[in-house]
Amino acid sequence: MKISEILQAWYKNSMRSLPWRTTSDPYLIWLSEIILQQTRVNQGLSYYLKFSKRFPNVVLLAGASEEEVMNLWQGLGYYSRARNLQFAARQIVNEFNGQIPDSYSTLLQLKGVGTYTASAIASIAYHEPVAVVDGNVARVLSRLFAMEDPINSSAGVKQLQVLADEILDRKDPGTHNQAMMEFGALQCVPICPNCEACTLQAHCMAYKEGKVSHLPVKIKKAKVRERYFYYLVLEHEGYTYIRKRSGDDIWKSLYEYPMLEVEAEMDDDVLLERMLQFSGIEGRDLHLRKISGSIKHQLTHRTIFARFVHVDLNGAEFIGQKDWIKIKLGSIGDFPLPRLIDRYLE
Repeated sequence: MKISEILQAWYKNSMRSLPWRTTSDPYLIWLSEIILQQTRVNQGLSYYLKFSKRFPNVVLLAGASEEEVMNLWQGLGYYSRARNLQFAARQIVNEFNGQIPDSYSTLLQLKGVGTYTASAIASIAYHEPVAVVDGNVARVLSRLFAMEDPINSSAGVKQLQVLADEILDRKDPGTHNQAMMEFGALQCVPICPNCEACTLQAHCMAYKEGKVSHLPVKIKKAKVRERYFYYLVLEHEGYTYIRKRSGDDIWKSLYEYPMLEVEAEMDDDVLLERMLQFSGIEGRDLHLRKISGSIKHQLTHRTIFARFVHVDLNGAEFIGQKDWIKIKLGSIGDFPLPRLIDRYLE
């Protein structure tokens, strides 16, 4: 039997029951693929259900406010995906008459859709014979063919695509691609795969050569940068203050308490003095309620250490800095927040 035939037979018996596998609606397939980018299935499932219920079609998603979309996305991380999702929805409505593009090349025109996502949608929704290569597929291919090139190098990426195209079932590319991804997720796992029970054992060069634990080869990532965030939780006459992030980063358009970023950790006395200067409330009648312990938040290329300084401000009317937004105490949960702040509030 061919590799694809073995994979598809395994898939029919072993695949997980997931809602996007029971639909041929290209909108829902696209939605699932965007949500599952850099996200585990068990985490993304609840978000898929929320989004597909609130926005059952692309027109409703395109017409929603950015704030509502970001609120629904809150906690999933990589927030640029949510912004790109809505941008692309508006592209589809305005440029494609509300229809999800029906070819790999046209899908690539959508914001946030790269080669993997375009291949997945085109093959699953429209049966176009294009092979997907995601992290799971790359691991399977690297072991099947005992690839020595790093899978995250330019040469490795090209080689993976050639191999994926070679074994693609061109008559049923959607099932083949889903089988490849599922096989990597459930069987050909990163650490200690059960090779003795693997249905592709006879075809696996890495197994024959004793290289399974050494593959795939990857180029080491750059050193993770450490950042230090200090948030001011200021209470004044039943109100607090937040700001909307406008910088071009992963938390763009999300809300947070006023924040001071510094290069290194500070002790409490220095921290309080810096916070009062930064916020413009130095010299006013204050009561320091507490300074939280350090909270570690891990992102792909950086580690954030955050602390929250809780201050009660007494006396006369207070406006705050020009980009601060005055809200009622307890209402911050109504705004889309970075997962870091959401975790702290929990």
